[in-house]
Amino acid sequence: MLGIDKLPIEETLEDSPQTRSLLGVFEEDAAAISSYCSQLYNAMRRIYDAQNELSAATHLTSKLLKEYEKQRFPLGGDDEVMTSTLQQFSKVIDELSSCHAVLSTQLADAMMFPINQFKERDLKEILTLKEIFQIASNDHDVAINRYSRLSKKRENEKTKFEATEDVYTARKKQHQTMMHYFCALNTIQYKKKIAILEPLLGYMQAQISFFKMGSENLNDQLEEFLSNISTSVQNVRREMDSDVENMQQTIQDMEVASEPLYLPDPDPKKLPVNRNLTRKAGYLNIRNKTGLVSSSWERQYFFTQGGNLMSQARGDVAGGLVMDIDNCSVMAVDSEDRRYCFQITSFDGKKSVILQAESKKDSEEWISTINNVSKRIYLTENPEETAARVNQSALEAVTPSPSFQQRHESMRPVPPRSNPRTTRTNSTSSVGSDSSALTALSLDSIVAPDTPIQFDIISPVSEDQSGQPRTPGQSGRRTNPFGESGEKPVSEDSILHQLFIVRFLGSMEVKTDENPEVVYETMRQILAARAIHNIFRMTESHLLVTCDCLKLIDPQTQVTRLRFPLPNVVLYATHQENKRLFGFVLRTAGGRSEGRPVSVCYIFESNNEGEKICDSVGLAKQIALHAELDRRASEKQKEIEKVKEKQEKEISKQKQIEKVI
Repeated sequence: MLGIDKLPIEETLEDSPQTRSLLGVFEEDAAAISSYCSQLYNAMRRIYDAQNELSAATHLTSKLLKEYEKQRFPLGGDDEVMTSTLQQFSKVIDELSSCHAVLSTQLADAMMFPINQFKERDLKEILTLKEIFQIASNDHDVAINRYSRLSKKRENEKTKFEATEDVYTARKKQHQTMMHYFCALNTIQYKKKIAILEPLLGYMQAQISFFKMGSENLNDQLEEFLSNISTSVQNVRREMDSDVENMQQTIQDMEVASEPLYLPDPDPKKLPVNRNLTRKAGYLNIRNKTGLVSSSWERQYFFTQGGNLMSQARGDVAGGLVMDIDNCSVMAVDSEDRRYCFQITSFDGKKSVILQAESKKDSEEWISTINNVSKRIYLTENPEETAARVNQSALEAVTPSPSFQQRHESMRPVPPRSNPRTTRTNSTSSVGSDSSALTALSLDSIVAPDTPIQFDIISPVSEDQSGQPRTPGQSGRRTNPFGESGEKPVSEDSILHQLFIVRFLGSMEVKTDENPEVVYETMRQILAARAIHNIFRMTESHLLVTCDCLKLIDPQTQVTRLRFPLPNVVLYATHQENKRLFGFVLRTAGGRSEGRPVSVCYIFESNNEGEKICDSVGLAKQIALHAELDRRASEKQKEIEKVKEKQEKEISKQKQIEKVI
């Protein structure tokens, strides 16, 4: 029969809460079937007992009628008519008793046997498999918890081997038991119909056979109806046999295909990491703080849903929100007692969670998936293709190509420069007059092939490279970014104070600072190096833009990590496609070789504010330029006034001399 819901045997290994929830529905259905069939069995048992009682009573009546002639009644005499009549009744009732005995036998075989077999064999099999599955599931949870608690510092190969073997055995046992349990629950849907229809068919056929013994006038319509029911029962039986055969074949195929998945940490050569996922689900351990210094780990089912990370415990109908992972940051972290841990931090830095994956492969896939979701790739038409294209572009080898223009077809826009020393560009720029010169510009003229990349912020070195001698207290001093209190900062009189949340991606020395292509190429090389070396850690800071400098401030301690004088920032640009990426080139006075100036390009990631930051830097430079022009105009006016005053003094002195003469 069509329309029978089935438990998905293919999803037994994943064992998701959705599968458990669906399993609960089937278990409730099995319990309802058991309750109903018990009531139906009791009712049919009463029919069978009543028929047996009727047969026995009829036989007893016939016997008593036969013994009538042997009775000696004190007041009665021999009544041969009465005796003969009762003998005739005895024969008729004896024949009826035989018919009732045959009916009882038919009811036992055709009505009671099928429903009793369903009740005692099939339903009890479901209960037995349920108990075995619960035991296997509990054993699997115990094995997983033991494996997850393996110490990272005191790693014991014997303990690790035993824990791995326990996980393998428990997972295999749970998977196989669960598949057979699902098969039995699916089959019970067919057997339920057989267990209800077949006894009724047997009951009706027995009754018809009973009545046929006394009359051949049987209703043809009823006989046709019963014939149709009999045909339907046979069809269900054949469909059940076919479906059971298919499920058994599926179980065999799944056992072979799932063999590598029983290991908690599979071989990456057999199961490579997929870095193009935009959706992922699976079990993770989440760390929960239980005190100031103590914490506990809890195993839950996590899955991504759009831009949200959700979790769901066993038994829950739906998942709950863990955090919004749009524009978040994720990185692998070291835990004192756990392996394969990673941390997710929200875009505003106010919330973070630490999760533990089951294997290194699983951990890297979760990190890649959350990175792809953070970039909102899931909103595109083909998310996986877009993620593959983005990751492929990031993984391109940092090697020169025949044409620099071919390597940057997506980065061709270059705006006309209004200032030969400062260039500002973004994704809306059009091709400028200088773009033709880029066709002959080689890669080596922008970035040296072996230039090292700095991924961390090192304040002392960076401030020395900036060409600004550090004064006492300049580096590592707690600074209020808005100058409200404390020691008077250098930028206290600045009319512009804008603060942005940024994450430092890296910096490297460049050979030129005259074209925004320098920033694009630096972005590409830093992102490629991070992808190649699996560097996901980023230092989050507050970028303070003022009219005289740019500052990187620690968001927790308010300590100034780096200070970039605004006049030295000669170039700044945002990425054309990824608006979160921006960078600037800092020109220093002293160089490392031959006394030449050194230009360093710094690349950052922001929360969709790359253009705003570049606009803020441009505004700061305009304000600084106008302030410098006003200062020069004021100085020139003072010089003119001094000259005029000097001339007036000379004229006055000349007049006094003329009066004396």
